[in-house]
Amino acid sequence: MSENAKIAQKGPYPVDVTEGKTYFWCACGRSQRQPFCDGSHKETGFEPVKFLADSSKKVYFCGCKQSSTAPICDGTHSRL
Repeated sequence: MSENAKIAQKGPYPVDVTEGKTYFWCACGRSQRQPFCDGSHKETGFEPVKFLADSSKKVYFCGCKQSSTAPICDGTHSRL
């Protein structure tokens, strides 16, 4: 997502999401509730990314914060 984002981990966060529920993915990498936002982005220029689950399933949220398909992992972490 951005070269200035902190890498939270070099790999995805597998999360079981619930259909119809909204999640806010941490884009800055500073949240203590990874992969979700806890408000730590304040004054960083980053904003959380809204994700609405279209079905109940396992989703792989990006941990490196560099995915071009944010908030979903696209494998970018393997090139860092």
